Amino acid sequence: MTSQPSRGHLYLITAPSGAGKTSLVKELLKSHADLKFSVSYTTRKQRPREVHGRDYFFVTPPEFQRMVTAGEFLEYAQVFDNHYGTARKTVEQELKAGRDVLLEIDWQGAAQVRKLMPEAVSIFILPPSRAELERRLKARATDDDAVIARRLKDAASDMAHWRDFDYVVVNDDFAQAAAQLADIVAGKGSASRADRPELKPVLAALLA
Repeated sequence: MTSQPSRGHLYLITAPSGAGKTSLVKELLKSHADLKFSVSYTTRKQRPREVHGRDYFFVTPPEFQRMVTAGEFLEYAQVFDNHYGTARKTVEQELKAGRDVLLEIDWQGAAQVRKLMPEAVSIFILPPSRAELERRLKARATDDDAVIARRLKDAASDMAHWRDFDYVVVNDDFAQAAAQLADIVAGKGSASRADRPELKPVLAALLA
Protein backbone atom coordinates (compact mmCIF):
# COMPACT_ATOMS: atom_id res chain seq x y z
CA MET A 1 0.00 0.00 0.00
CA THR A 2 1.43 3.37 -1.05
CA SER A 3 1.77 5.85 1.80
CA GLN A 4 0.64 9.44 1.43
CA PRO A 5 3.49 11.96 0.99
CA SER A 6 4.15 14.37 3.85
CA ARG A 7 2.37 17.69 3.37
CA GLY A 8 4.54 20.36 1.77
CA HIS A 9 5.64 23.60 3.42
CA LEU A 10 4.14 26.97 2.50
CA TYR A 11 6.39 30.03 2.35
CA LEU A 12 5.06 33.60 2.17
CA ILE A 13 7.36 36.35 0.92
CA THR A 14 6.30 39.99 1.30
CA ALA A 15 8.02 43.33 0.68
CA PRO A 16 7.24 46.94 -0.17
CA SER A 17 7.43 47.80 -3.86
CA GLY A 18 11.07 48.32 -4.90
CA ALA A 19 12.68 46.24 -2.14
CA GLY A 20 13.90 43.64 -4.65
CA LYS A 21 11.47 40.86 -3.76
CA THR A 22 10.89 39.59 -7.29
CA SER A 23 14.62 39.34 -8.08
CA LEU A 24 15.29 37.50 -4.81
CA VAL A 25 12.42 35.08 -5.45
CA LYS A 26 13.75 34.30 -8.93
CA GLU A 27 17.20 33.63 -7.46
CA LEU A 28 15.71 31.35 -4.81
CA LEU A 29 13.75 29.38 -7.39
CA LYS A 30 16.88 28.88 -9.51
CA SER A 31 18.64 27.14 -6.62
CA HIS A 32 15.56 25.24 -5.39
CA ALA A 33 14.06 23.39 -8.33
CA ASP A 34 11.69 21.52 -6.02
CA LEU A 35 10.10 24.75 -4.75
CA LYS A 36 6.84 25.53 -6.57
CA PHE A 37 6.09 29.18 -7.29
CA SER A 38 2.39 30.00 -7.07
CA VAL A 39 1.56 32.37 -9.92
CA SER A 40 -0.88 35.06 -8.77
CA TYR A 41 -3.87 36.44 -10.63
CA THR A 42 -3.94 40.19 -11.20
CA THR A 43 -5.96 42.90 -12.88
CA ARG A 44 -2.77 44.92 -13.40
CA LYS A 45 -1.70 45.64 -16.97
CA GLN A 46 0.98 43.33 -18.34
CA ARG A 47 4.44 44.94 -18.44
CA PRO A 48 7.01 44.44 -21.21
CA ARG A 49 8.85 41.10 -20.87
CA GLU A 50 6.18 39.70 -18.54
CA VAL A 51 4.65 36.41 -19.64
CA HIS A 52 1.05 35.42 -18.92
CA GLY A 53 1.06 32.29 -16.76
CA ARG A 54 4.71 32.69 -15.75
CA ASP A 55 4.80 36.08 -14.00
CA TYR A 56 1.06 36.48 -13.41
CA PHE A 57 -2.26 35.36 -14.76
CA PHE A 58 -3.54 38.64 -16.20
CA VAL A 59 -7.34 38.84 -15.96
CA THR A 60 -10.01 41.51 -16.35
CA PRO A 61 -11.63 43.09 -13.27
CA PRO A 62 -14.97 41.31 -13.98
CA GLU A 63 -13.21 37.92 -14.20
CA PHE A 64 -11.34 38.62 -10.96
CA GLN A 65 -14.58 39.53 -9.22
CA ARG A 66 -16.20 36.32 -10.52
CA MET A 67 -13.36 34.32 -8.89
CA VAL A 68 -13.82 36.23 -5.61
CA THR A 69 -17.55 35.51 -5.59
CA ALA A 70 -16.94 31.83 -6.37
CA GLY A 71 -14.50 31.53 -3.44
CA GLU A 72 -11.62 30.52 -5.70
CA PHE A 73 -8.96 32.60 -3.91
CA LEU A 74 -6.92 31.57 -0.88
CA GLU A 75 -6.24 35.27 -0.46
CA TYR A 76 -6.79 38.44 -2.44
CA ALA A 77 -6.12 42.12 -1.95
CA GLN A 78 -6.15 45.50 -3.63
CA VAL A 79 -2.74 47.09 -4.09
CA PHE A 80 -2.84 50.62 -5.49
CA ASP A 81 -5.61 50.44 -8.12
CA ASN A 82 -5.13 46.76 -8.98
CA HIS A 83 -6.25 43.47 -7.48
CA TYR A 84 -4.09 40.40 -6.79
CA GLY A 85 -5.11 36.92 -5.69
CA THR A 86 -3.83 33.38 -5.11
CA ALA A 87 -5.80 30.41 -6.41
CA ARG A 88 -6.82 28.21 -3.48
CA LYS A 89 -7.11 24.94 -5.45
CA THR A 90 -3.62 25.15 -6.96
CA VAL A 91 -1.86 25.73 -3.63
CA GLU A 92 -3.80 22.99 -1.86
CA GLN A 93 -3.04 20.45 -4.60
CA GLU A 94 0.70 21.15 -4.44
CA LEU A 95 0.88 21.01 -0.63
CA LYS A 96 -1.16 17.81 -0.49
CA ALA A 97 1.22 16.22 -3.02
CA GLY A 98 4.12 16.96 -0.67
CA ARG A 99 5.59 19.86 -2.62
CA ASP A 100 6.80 23.10 -1.01
CA VAL A 101 5.02 26.21 -2.30
CA LEU A 102 6.16 29.84 -2.41
CA LEU A 103 3.72 32.75 -2.46
CA GLU A 104 4.96 36.24 -3.38
CA ILE A 105 2.21 38.41 -1.88
CA ASP A 106 1.58 41.68 -0.04
CA TRP A 107 1.12 41.92 3.75
CA GLN A 108 -2.68 41.91 3.50
CA GLY A 109 -2.63 38.62 1.58
CA ALA A 110 -0.07 37.15 3.95
CA ALA A 111 -2.33 37.95 6.91
CA GLN A 112 -5.25 36.17 5.23
CA VAL A 113 -3.16 33.08 4.50
CA ARG A 114 -1.75 32.93 8.04
CA LYS A 115 -5.28 32.83 9.45
CA LEU A 116 -6.18 29.88 7.23
CA MET A 117 -2.77 28.18 7.38
CA PRO A 118 -0.95 29.24 10.59
CA GLU A 119 1.83 26.75 9.82
CA ALA A 120 2.98 28.91 6.87
CA VAL A 121 6.49 30.38 7.15
CA SER A 122 6.36 34.16 6.59
CA ILE A 123 9.29 36.28 5.38
CA PHE A 124 9.41 40.08 5.05
CA ILE A 125 12.03 41.71 2.81
CA LEU A 126 13.18 45.24 3.63
CA PRO A 127 15.25 47.77 1.66
CA PRO A 128 18.37 49.01 3.50
CA SER A 129 17.14 52.63 3.49
CA ARG A 130 14.44 54.94 2.15
CA ALA A 131 16.94 56.60 -0.16
CA GLU A 132 17.88 53.24 -1.70
CA LEU A 133 14.23 52.31 -2.06
CA GLU A 134 13.55 55.53 -3.97
CA ARG A 135 16.61 54.95 -6.17
CA ARG A 136 15.43 51.44 -7.08
CA LEU A 137 11.91 52.59 -7.90
CA LYS A 138 13.27 55.30 -10.21
CA ALA A 139 15.72 52.87 -11.83
CA ARG A 140 12.85 50.59 -12.91
CA ALA A 141 11.65 53.40 -15.20
CA THR A 142 8.10 51.99 -15.20
CA ASP A 143 6.36 54.72 -13.18
CA ASP A 144 6.12 58.51 -13.31
CA ASP A 145 7.11 60.74 -10.39
CA ALA A 146 3.59 60.86 -8.95
CA VAL A 147 3.32 57.06 -8.85
CA ILE A 148 6.80 56.74 -7.31
CA ALA A 149 5.85 59.24 -4.59
CA ARG A 150 2.73 57.21 -3.88
CA ARG A 151 4.69 53.96 -3.76
CA LEU A 152 7.17 55.47 -1.29
CA LYS A 153 4.32 56.62 0.95
CA ASP A 154 2.65 53.22 0.81
CA ALA A 155 5.99 51.48 1.42
CA ALA A 156 6.20 53.10 4.86
CA SER A 157 2.75 51.77 5.67
CA ASP A 158 3.67 48.29 4.39
CA MET A 159 6.91 48.15 6.37
CA ALA A 160 5.05 48.89 9.60
CA HIS A 161 3.74 45.30 9.45
CA TRP A 162 7.17 43.66 9.68
CA ARG A 163 6.50 42.38 13.23
CA ASP A 164 3.78 40.07 11.92
CA PHE A 165 6.37 37.95 10.10
CA ASP A 166 8.59 35.10 11.26
CA TYR A 167 11.71 36.29 9.41
CA VAL A 168 13.02 39.61 8.11
CA VAL A 169 15.68 39.87 5.39
CA VAL A 170 17.32 43.24 4.63
CA ASN A 171 18.14 43.40 0.93
CA ASP A 172 21.28 45.52 1.11
CA ASP A 173 23.70 43.07 -0.51
CA PHE A 174 21.78 40.91 -3.03
CA ALA A 175 23.94 37.79 -2.72
CA GLN A 176 23.78 37.89 1.07
CA ALA A 177 20.00 38.42 1.07
CA ALA A 178 19.57 35.52 -1.38
CA ALA A 179 21.68 33.29 0.87
CA GLN A 180 19.57 34.24 3.90
CA LEU A 181 16.39 33.33 2.02
CA ALA A 182 17.88 29.97 1.03
CA ASP A 183 18.80 29.30 4.68
CA ILE A 184 15.25 30.03 5.81
CA VAL A 185 13.80 27.59 3.27
CA ALA A 186 16.38 25.02 4.37
CA GLY A 187 15.24 25.39 7.99
CA LYS A 188 18.44 27.19 9.04
CA GLY A 189 17.18 30.76 9.23
CA SER A 190 17.66 31.53 12.93
CA ALA A 191 19.97 34.45 12.07
CA SER A 192 17.13 36.09 10.14
CA ARG A 193 14.47 35.90 12.86
CA ALA A 194 12.27 39.01 13.01
CA ASP A 195 12.97 39.48 16.73
CA ARG A 196 16.75 39.88 16.39
CA PRO A 197 18.05 43.07 18.12
CA GLU A 198 20.19 44.32 15.21
CA LEU A 199 17.04 45.05 13.18
CA LYS A 200 15.98 47.87 15.50
CA PRO A 201 18.17 50.68 14.08
CA VAL A 202 17.32 49.66 10.50
CA LEU A 203 13.59 49.79 11.22
CA ALA A 204 13.88 53.00 13.19
CA ALA A 205 15.41 54.75 10.15
CA LEU A 206 12.96 53.21 7.67
CA LEU A 207 9.86 54.06 9.68
CA ALA A 208 10.93 57.47 11.02
